[in-house]
Amino acid sequence: VQLVESGGGLVQAGGSLRLSCVASGRTVSNYAMGWFRQAPGKQREWVAAISWSSGTTYYTDSVKGRFTISRDNAKNTVYLRMNSLKPEDTAVYYCAQNPRVSVFQESYEYWGQGTQVTVSS
Repeated sequence: VQLVESGGGLVQAGGSLRLSCVASGRTVSNYAMGWFRQAPGKQREWVAAISWSSGTTYYTDSVKGRFTISRDNAKNTVYLRMNSLKPEDTAVYYCAQNPRVSVFQESYEYWGQGTQVTVSS
């Protein structure tokens, strides 16, 4: 299984980015997918997740109303749309795959290499 993220970059506060995570070797439709992030000097934290069966979405409180996780099963891709970005959103963002939705990174089986998001003030 390989997960490849893209779409990161430098954006001003209040701007938007859309991250993509393309999966190969295993279809996203049969597995829960999660997005995590790790800011400099901080531990990696869970950001959002989407279930495989119902497509139910889950978000950490700090991104609710600003971020949207979605998936395109035909493209085997999961997205993270990020609006109203803040400097505190600056981090390396990772996608991960798991049989079930979880907020715990230890439960995720496969990880991408990460994509850098930098939000300037």
